[in-house]
Amino acid sequence: MTPVPAEPTLGAVAAAVLPAQPAPAPDPWANLRRHTSARIALGRAGSSLPTTEWLRFAADHAQARDAVHCALDVPAMQATLAAEGWPTLAVASQATDRAAYLRRPDLGRRLDEASAARLRAAATALPAPPDLVIVLGDGLSALAVHTQAPGLLAALRPALAGRFTLAPLVIATQARVALADAVGAILGARLALMLLGERPGLSAPDSLGAYLTYDPQPGCSDAQRNCVSNIRPEGLDSATAAHRITWLLTEAARRRLSGVALKDDSGTPLLPRTA
Repeated sequence: MTPVPAEPTLGAVAAAVLPAQPAPAPDPWANLRRHTSARIALGRAGSSLPTTEWLRFAADHAQARDAVHCALDVPAMQATLAAEGWPTLAVASQATDRAAYLRRPDLGRRLDEASAARLRAAATALPAPPDLVIVLGDGLSALAVHTQAPGLLAALRPALAGRFTLAPLVIATQARVALADAVGAILGARLALMLLGERPGLSAPDSLGAYLTYDPQPGCSDAQRNCVSNIRPEGLDSATAAHRITWLLTEAARRRLSGVALKDDSGTPLLPRTA
């Protein structure tokens, strides 16, 4: 039997009919893209973006949305910190769920009554008002707290030892930056340090921010705080962040102020601790 010839493939037909296409010109921006995760040199397909860039954008956008809506696993975080010797207290803001948190920023700045009562009870058990309370807040990226906070705390612990007395570490859900002011005021702390999940970017869904306030009280403004931002492996590493934070805390305690009056000169050596 005479064999039936195979049908030509679409690729073979196209190769026979269409003229050969020149190889695409090298992308002059490609070398620069190796040095940053910023969205540069995206290219163009007609009047739009290339398919690859559309897909990359969609994936990054999905990661950012997931980071905003993902809940902080408080029991898992407490277990992780307990294994490192950190005593913890769990509190919550007056935002009862994520929808309320996103729509009502003011609720995220205030403790709910049960949490306030828990902190008042903890304050009476302390031998003296602490120098510093550290608060872990989910903020807009619980992912940042899960991935960056343990390493930052490990770097901070030896730097803070001998300089500050610490309150139990507070883990706060549906938290805004100013929630640390209420926590610090109830515990009578001289300083409050909020480690908060920052607003995700398209290339940074897991960035942690550190906000410190001297004499924390409800109603403190952002001008009364110092911030160390973008704490993550691709940004500010834990060791460098811990050095900057410790410098700012030490100077805030020495000068009895924080915020716009305290500039980050952490490139200079830390001053000896004063009595």
